[in-house]
Amino acid sequence: MSRIGIPFLLALALSSCHGEPPAVTPTPKPTPQAADKPPVLPLIPRTVLFGNPDKTEPRLSPDGKWLSYLAPEKGVLNLWVAPLADPSKARALTHDTGRGVRGAEWAYDSQHVLYVQDDGGDENWRLFSVGVEGGKSLDLTPVKGVQARLVHRSPKKPTTVLVGLNERDKKWHDVFAVDVTTGNRTLLEKNEGFASYLANDDLELVLAVKNTDDGGSEIFRKVPKKGWVSILAVPPDDALTTEPQVLSRDGKNLFLLDSRGRDRAVLARLELDTGKEEVLAEDQKADVVEVLTNPATHEPEAAAAVYAQKSWLVLDPKLTDDFTRLAKAFPGELDVVSQSDDNRHWLVSYSLDTGPKRTAHYDRTTHAVTPLFVDRPELAKYELAPMVPVTIRARDGLELVSYVTFPRGAGAGPDAKPAQPYPMVLFVHGGPWSRDHWGLNPWHQWLANRGYVVLSVNYRGSTGFGKAFVNAGDKQWAAKMHDDLLDAVSWAVERRITRPGQVAIMGGSYGGYATLVGLSFTPSTFACGVDIVGPSNLVTLLESIPPYWASYRATFSRRIGDPRTEEGRRLLRERSPLSRADAIVRPLLIGQGRNDPRVKPAESEQIVGAMKGRGVPVTYVVYPDEGHGFARPENRDSFNAIAEAFLKQCLGGRREPFGKAFEGASLEVVEGADDIEGLAPALQR
Repeated sequence: MSRIGIPFLLALALSSCHGEPPAVTPTPKPTPQAADKPPVLPLIPRTVLFGNPDKTEPRLSPDGKWLSYLAPEKGVLNLWVAPLADPSKARALTHDTGRGVRGAEWAYDSQHVLYVQDDGGDENWRLFSVGVEGGKSLDLTPVKGVQARLVHRSPKKPTTVLVGLNERDKKWHDVFAVDVTTGNRTLLEKNEGFASYLANDDLELVLAVKNTDDGGSEIFRKVPKKGWVSILAVPPDDALTTEPQVLSRDGKNLFLLDSRGRDRAVLARLELDTGKEEVLAEDQKADVVEVLTNPATHEPEAAAAVYAQKSWLVLDPKLTDDFTRLAKAFPGELDVVSQSDDNRHWLVSYSLDTGPKRTAHYDRTTHAVTPLFVDRPELAKYELAPMVPVTIRARDGLELVSYVTFPRGAGAGPDAKPAQPYPMVLFVHGGPWSRDHWGLNPWHQWLANRGYVVLSVNYRGSTGFGKAFVNAGDKQWAAKMHDDLLDAVSWAVERRITRPGQVAIMGGSYGGYATLVGLSFTPSTFACGVDIVGPSNLVTLLESIPPYWASYRATFSRRIGDPRTEEGRRLLRERSPLSRADAIVRPLLIGQGRNDPRVKPAESEQIVGAMKGRGVPVTYVVYPDEGHGFARPENRDSFNAIAEAFLKQCLGGRREPFGKAFEGASLEVVEGADDIEGLAPALQR
């Protein structure tokens, strides 16, 4: 199963803003307004929504005999394995006590599972191997400060994998063949400038992608006696919507998502010898973003596009009955998570907006659909709020696919009109080259349960809606991208979903940037803001990117601004919240990981420093064992507890007491503990 996505996805949530000018006279601290209360429902504990899932990330072994997944052991996510025929015999293969296992895949021998971990969120991923029978894990990439990337696994060489390592040069990942049973490695390719590779099952590198100086990319093919030869150029306008997916097993065809010559990305087959291209799947409203391939041939069998919700396009008639049966088996949005190599056994998931995700085993021979588990069974005890897809028209006519969640019992139906206005949280997604989706969103459920309407907007620059839409965000950080967010707020006010002065803005990464933009560029629009790992200074952000993002500098320069030119630096300074920090008059809460390699702590420290002397409430929380976001559940719970108290003080909703939220967390409240009611004494307990 392949998914679209540029390898780095700079998890920054940015908004742009042409809106109102900075206030000349600082407004007073907003007075909290009591929420119009929906029917009183039990508070859903934060730990139920944001704690570790009961089971997640299921995978099938290639031979179809084993099921693996991540599940807590003593409160920490670890790797578990069980016979597919008897999941009750599950046992933990790893016993991590720190940040836990972040993801896993099977080696093709079906006897070893590969998993990755980093150190405190530094994103220097190390690749480990552990046998099905247990025992000590083997570190396949035992070099500190080096990032490992899994390039390819092959049924022809089941105990060998290709791994990229940036040990020689931090900017480029050389490719090694690594034995998963011994850790022995052999250099296969010295990388002199490629962003990624595709290999065949003989573990030979066949294709490579190079990012070009104009913000586009180029695909190269390795030709005997000639080396790497360019075979396909991707213009800058197509760079975020065109991406190689997989080679056919015979190595003769490349399957790719391709927007060249059209607006929306299609799934296409490219014959490498002739250059002939055939469109296999397309959608009229959205990009094709997922591809289900046959494990034996790598031929695409189905594809998916997501406009407001996911729709499947079945390409192989042999699968039509399978998808029909699966669609009837359980409610929810269907996804094929994992397949055995003979394609008989599938793991499938069903996603709902008002319940936990269900995973089931589908036997394509017997047609039996056997439930395995739900990821968060505790959620079934609570009444959750539906997420309503809506389309908001921006001021220049762009359609913004958005999602709104109302407090349970608010009287809002499919037309998204509640019986009365409520305080609202505008929750902005990161990326910005990402998107919001329909489904169970813990942030939406949490905030709606506390009495707020929650609105998430796929502003211009979001992916999945065609290249014109994503390219409309170029150099529009704190400009038209922010206008889209402002237009969404106006839409909500006009529909009496909320009232002016009762809207908070919140998000992580780009969403954190959008929060800072909202408070600094449009200082009277939002009552307060919650920024999680968001940049405040676009110049220092781009000057401090990780070295392994070097090949994406042209992309950043084209789409955000070029820090290498005076004109570009001027634009970046103009679009930086730090440049308007003196306009901020509303309370701000900031969360930061000290080891964040993408948005360094200096980004938060700069905005905190600029606000400290002006008497505007700013609370700054740092986690010394986290990176770009908070992985440890204790840290997540502690920050969300603080955010909940902050929002109640700002908007007047409900809150769960701090209780034991700070136990086991590494938080350091560097500034502003006294600005949030009850926080300072709770920290002393």
